[in-house]
Amino acid sequence: MTSPKAYSPEVLLNIYRTALKIRSVDSGVRGLIRSGNLMLAMHPPTGQEIIAACMGECLEQTDYLVTIYRGLHDQIAKGMPVKKIVAEYHGRVTGACKGKGGPMHITHRESGVMVTTGVVGSGMPIATGLGWASQLKGDNRVTVTCFGDGATNIGAFHEAMNLAAVWKLPVVFLCQNNQYAECTTYEDATASKTIAERALAYGENMVGVSVDGNDPESMFNAMRKAVDRARAGKGPTLLEAKTFRLSGHYFGDPSPYIPKEQMAEAFANDPIVKVREQVINSGIATADELDAIVTQFEKEFEEAVEFAKNSPFPELSEVTTDMYGVA
Repeated sequence: MTSPKAYSPEVLLNIYRTALKIRSVDSGVRGLIRSGNLMLAMHPPTGQEIIAACMGECLEQTDYLVTIYRGLHDQIAKGMPVKKIVAEYHGRVTGACKGKGGPMHITHRESGVMVTTGVVGSGMPIATGLGWASQLKGDNRVTVTCFGDGATNIGAFHEAMNLAAVWKLPVVFLCQNNQYAECTTYEDATASKTIAERALAYGENMVGVSVDGNDPESMFNAMRKAVDRARAGKGPTLLEAKTFRLSGHYFGDPSPYIPKEQMAEAFANDPIVKVREQVINSGIATADELDAIVTQFEKEFEEAVEFAKNSPFPELSEVTTDMYGVA
């Protein structure tokens, strides 16, 4: 797809459609786990959908994405087929990684999802490597790497940011700051007031921007500017998208460390609900039309589940395939 040049009602509708698709799959998977029809470790992206939807709207299919274990929303926004995701969650050979990666280690080159990693912060150096490769090849690709606020406090964050700035690599460092690093509040673990201000340490080649990740216009414009800057060879951007996760760290986490009042306020400001109102007020779609989209995505998820259930498990021989070498 071609990256839009300006925010518009059409762009808003596209963002909302993608956010709805993410919420539908997220809700569907949690429903399968809750009913005992699926067993896996899941880290719901509930509440962070707008960030990913805006990201996807600004990227080309050929661009690269490196994300983390809480990356379902990023994968869908980048264009990864729902059937491939759900089949992988079921451990089937028709999954994105033949059922061998699971939810925390998914790759789908066709849509540009290059790495999903379960190791906190490890995606940033990988994204820097992809950016370097693009620079050397001159292929005009942009790499986006997604991570949480907690990951900014490890060495890999500094190493990746520093090298990307030194070489002016086409990388966007997208920090989805949901205010909790697992069970620890942002204030208890991070000295800087914002993540974005850390970009100052890497000189004029690095730009730091902090936005409300749940506001589609602000998020889209910031993301588009960062992507355009990277593609033009002007260097990387550290983009901090502030949000809140509407769940515990993992599915089943009762999250006693989050004050009830704070969670209640977050639910009252559910970005999906707010953006729906914006779409209707813009006149680009009616409430009935948006309800039809929800029904469409629910059906798509049901079809993906049936596809997964009817797919075989990997053969034992798959243990030694897709490897660099076998002893």
